[in-house]
Amino acid sequence: MKIWTVANQKGGVGKTTTTVTLAGLLAARGHRTLMVDTDPHGSLTAYFGLDPDTIEPSLYSLFRAPASDPAAFVRDTRIERLSLLPASTALATLDRQLGAAPGMGLVMARALARLSSKFEFALIDCSPQLGVLLVNALAACEHLVIPVQTEFLSLKGLERMQRTLAMVQRTRPKPLPCTIVPTLFDRRTKASVECLSHLRASYAGGLWDAFIPVDTQFRDASKSGVPLSVLAPGARGVQAYDALLNTLLEAKSDRPPDATLLTTERNVET
Repeated sequence: MKIWTVANQKGGVGKTTTTVTLAGLLAARGHRTLMVDTDPHGSLTAYFGLDPDTIEPSLYSLFRAPASDPAAFVRDTRIERLSLLPASTALATLDRQLGAAPGMGLVMARALARLSSKFEFALIDCSPQLGVLLVNALAACEHLVIPVQTEFLSLKGLERMQRTLAMVQRTRPKPLPCTIVPTLFDRRTKASVECLSHLRASYAGGLWDAFIPVDTQFRDASKSGVPLSVLAPGARGVQAYDALLNTLLEAKSDRPPDATLLTTERNVET
């Protein structure tokens, strides 16, 4: 199973849209794909018509009982070959309840390892907060995707994400590959153009060489509860994500480190 984490320590940059669209394109190509929602707000969960306030079982249930069979918490979606491990709002209490418990930084890595025979890809959607959930997502993955909205406030979130990544890199035997993805680009605005230029000048080594444009059809897809690739496969946003997917599939990925190398205590600053 290939595991990609979609994260940025700023909200509203396109993390859920990136997760849904890439996952939908993978499923359309014939790959059995699992989406994992680690955000207590449950945007990915709500996208597919589930209520994060009431859903049970969920990812929270898995953290409360990590020895359980993770397959019991996975839900099918309306899209063939596309499944979801949903979030509940109770995840917001996880750091306070279990954040310091031994092994909590590896719950997701172990669960996904047990699901590896059922899925070819897993995409993890993250909240902006640094805590046990983000640590889990980074510990489990073999490639990190960082969506960055092309406006200057988003650069602060990227800077925080880079610091978090540097902290996690120290615990891994090999570096975690990372792709920065400019999102919500609008060539009509000076701010978007200047921000993209700044990204290209400052992050050339890890920056995807294209961008995801503003496309209002993503809102229509969210309302319909399906990836945009299903609703409007010819949309310019879909074409951009399809090109990004090709780039990610061609990238050389690092396998997750041995479980003994990562612990919550070493990675989460409280």
